[in-house]
Amino acid sequence: MMHLKVCKFGGSSLADGNNIRRAAEILRADEARRFAVVSAPGKRFSGDVKITDQLYECYREAAEKGNCDAAFAPVRRRFVSIVEELGLEGFDIAGILDEVERQIVENKSSDFTASRGEYLNARIIAAFLGWEFVDAQEIVFFNERGQFDEKRSYRLIAERLKHCAHAVIPGFYGMDAWGCVKTFTRGGSDISGSIVARGLNAELYENWTDVSGFLACDPRIVNDPRKIEIISFKELRELSYMGANVLHADAIYPVRKGDIPIRIKNTFRPEDEGTLILPSKKYVSHGNLVTGIAGKKDFTVIFLEKQLMNAEIGFARKVLSVLEKDGINFEHMPSGIDTLSLVIESRYLADGVLDTLIEQIKAAVHPDYVRVLEDIALVATVGHGMTASIGTSARLFTALSQAGVNVRMIDQGSSEINIIVGIDNADYEKCVRAVYYEFFSGAEAEE
Repeated sequence: MMHLKVCKFGGSSLADGNNIRRAAEILRADEARRFAVVSAPGKRFSGDVKITDQLYECYREAAEKGNCDAAFAPVRRRFVSIVEELGLEGFDIAGILDEVERQIVENKSSDFTASRGEYLNARIIAAFLGWEFVDAQEIVFFNERGQFDEKRSYRLIAERLKHCAHAVIPGFYGMDAWGCVKTFTRGGSDISGSIVARGLNAELYENWTDVSGFLACDPRIVNDPRKIEIISFKELRELSYMGANVLHADAIYPVRKGDIPIRIKNTFRPEDEGTLILPSKKYVSHGNLVTGIAGKKDFTVIFLEKQLMNAEIGFARKVLSVLEKDGINFEHMPSGIDTLSLVIESRYLADGVLDTLIEQIKAAVHPDYVRVLEDIALVATVGHGMTASIGTSARLFTALSQAGVNVRMIDQGSSEINIIVGIDNADYEKCVRAVYYEFFSGAEAEE
């Protein structure tokens, strides 16, 4: 379908009746916006509770007491209030809520319970717009292993929606192989929107949130960083993975595979252009060497050294087999001729796991030397322009040196669009500022 946009609205964009009215105006302003994927209501103010969090409390209460009267009460009040704010006279929200509460107690499923925020919001928004409500259970499926079933889902999305003039679809969930509701990870409505866009072969996937696109780095660290106007899927994937959280990292894959652009837009400032995310083959460099900087704290690096490691067939496989057996993910694995390092999130190594892991690695590969670095932060500098520019690395490391940042580890991706440095947690903010001011001229330092 040409001239078709799938729009996903986040929880902050749909937190109350006034926000839903604003989202409705956005949808009606462009006839190409025919399908909306919606989240559960988010926070209305600082200290407010998200509906999804309240629903998890409903699940816990139902499991313990056989009812969720107390926990469901604020959920009921919230949705009744939204319906009243929208002036939806004749919409039987009380009856729908009664049925949802009954099903929560009957199903005793955390996934089903958590999904009801999206379900209820989609029902209300569809009624307000006068659009068709299409339950995600009809079109989004997971296989026996709990993985998203691409082939079946895309086929059903196309078949179910091709005759719909307009439709509202709840995000975050679908149906598993046994006919039960299954959710994606938190933030999964971004994934749902991307899946619907791919299933419909949309011209554009618009992700509406409460920010006007991506920034070149964290505004809590650098004052008023530059907005990224255009970015490639590859760059976005690198930045999202390293902590830039405007868009759920897993939401990139479906539209990337279908070569469908994404535009990040601000529900509260719809006039802003936002950030356009393009498939690599459609992406033209914007002229800046670096597109963005992102990072995360709290990693542990396990450094292994063994003479003639490069001649020992299967060394890396044996090390990784230990991690696999223990169910531990690693982030990076820089290596040299006789050295290999494992970069792992520290939260996986708490409560004695680190000591046990080291002993298992020693038994598996008999290294000559093992060293552990804790409290390490990773900072990624990302940009397509870096690959064709001589001296980018020199500029990066000179800037860090002048800022007094000690680099403990270096890892450059094979795509050559990113350079990752490992530094002490304490130097994280200093590192981000130094890199930003080196590659983005005109920024004012934040003291």
